[in-house]
Amino acid sequence: MSGSDRARWAGQWALITGASAGIGEAIAGELAAAGAHLVVTARRADRLGALASRLRSKHGSRVEVFQADLRQPGAARAIFAFTTGKGLEVELLVNNAGFGAFGYFQEISSERLLEMVQVNCTAVVELTRLYVPGMVERRHGDILIVASTAAFQAVPFISAYAATKAFDLIFAEGIAEELRPFGIRVCALCPGSTNTEFQSVAKQPDRAFRFAETAEKVARVGLKGLARGETCVISGARNRWMIASERVAPRNLIAKMAAKMMHPEDARKGG
Repeated sequence: MSGSDRARWAGQWALITGASAGIGEAIAGELAAAGAHLVVTARRADRLGALASRLRSKHGSRVEVFQADLRQPGAARAIFAFTTGKGLEVELLVNNAGFGAFGYFQEISSERLLEMVQVNCTAVVELTRLYVPGMVERRHGDILIVASTAAFQAVPFISAYAATKAFDLIFAEGIAEELRPFGIRVCALCPGSTNTEFQSVAKQPDRAFRFAETAEKVARVGLKGLARGETCVISGARNRWMIASERVAPRNLIAKMAAKMMHPEDARKGG
């Protein structure tokens, strides 16, 4: 981020979900370096504690830790109660938590699929709905929603994940226009393959990550886009070219090409 971008959140409170690893952890680092105060939340309390200690030591940041599992329906309300109870005015909400599942749809458990919808969609809507009224009252605030390049087309073998990210993208772009008159900025960050734990958790093939970016680079792109008032930002020139190409190609052709790249049988052969 540039100096002016960084100054936007200096001395302000930012809430980051899924902050224990990957893009969420990188966003926390960028914001701490910019002088922001942080509320970090995720399932793994030990990792959150280590992150908080590291950011306090390196940047002198004020960091609050709250362990929460957004797969559970009451988690978003618990996070909101925590920040409200401490009197923290959240200026920046980063809806980053999310996960995917790779494979044939019928072989992925219903529980896993519904948990994905809960974390990637329901929790995003609920947290945003909880924090927006305060931002509207103050007439300022920012929201970053981490979507994906998978949001722009069907992606067989991660079909449910791609659908949840399409939801995030459309949701972010819609409320960005609703909330703009109230001084609130909303941006969907759409990274492509990124070097995080996502691949191992989703069990995706290595070939889908040949051109992966670093989480730190993706974090900088997202925060820069948000600070500049963009409603959607795609990280990486290659990813931007890919999305532009997909917009002019037949949708069924794109889905067939994605199916060939992501096919589980090819993955088992080491593709």
